[in-house]
Amino acid sequence: MKGKKMDNLKLVAGIGKERTKIQVGNAIFGEGLVIIAGPCSVESEDQILETAWAVKEAGADILRGGAFKPRTSPYAFQGLGLQGLKYLARAGEEAGLPVITEVLDTRDVSWIAEFAHMLQIGARNMQNFSLLKEVGKCQRPVLLKRGMYSTLEEWLNCAEYIMNEGNPQVVLCERGIRSFETYTRNTLDLSAVPAVKEISHLPVITDPTHGTGKVSLIKPMTLASVAAGADGITLEVHRNPAEALSDKDQALTHSQFEEIAKEVRLLERYMKEMKNELR
Repeated sequence: MKGKKMDNLKLVAGIGKERTKIQVGNAIFGEGLVIIAGPCSVESEDQILETAWAVKEAGADILRGGAFKPRTSPYAFQGLGLQGLKYLARAGEEAGLPVITEVLDTRDVSWIAEFAHMLQIGARNMQNFSLLKEVGKCQRPVLLKRGMYSTLEEWLNCAEYIMNEGNPQVVLCERGIRSFETYTRNTLDLSAVPAVKEISHLPVITDPTHGTGKVSLIKPMTLASVAAGADGITLEVHRNPAEALSDKDQALTHSQFEEIAKEVRLLERYMKEMKNELR
């Protein structure tokens, strides 16, 4: 990844720099494995409260939930908006978890930041440069998802936009890219994790939920992400996936998430022990 284009990464490039650590609540990206979990969409107050407590007890570090949802069809559920954001913030406060939610519009950044501890830029908005600049002016940590058709170079340049506005708190998220394969929703590019770590100091996490689109594949790809060196994972969890208003086919039940979280923590511990033994 050398060349004139990569030379433009004055802030994102990691050669000679210490790896960045970004704190969100009690979770620290770049120091241990951070687990983000919660529903695709906030659908009601009791739904997000129930899931918040479930993922907290299972070992999640950050609660996720969409209040504003960019959907392929204009007729699909678009989220509860401000009311959903209030439900999410209340659920996080009661369960003792910081919250992350997606922001879609430059006009919404400042007031959404009053409710959320971390802002997410979704894959469809990765190259929305006006939005990147706006979250760059906001001193909230930002989760930047890789666009489904984007190269590593394009992805990292988008992180550069955010950092260039004065916000160094960027976490990168590999969420699957569009390929010729149709069995999975996307192709989770796990090679992106160590590749980005070679050229950038920023934390990198994965999204096995969107990266596969199949519940049966989420656990193996989550464990593979940890083995590849990911600094965290983000997973969609719903109390009753069959009734979910969005992405029901890829949502984990509370018990499925608990099982994955247990195995993830065991693998994390094992990898730390092996690393210490090899020193």
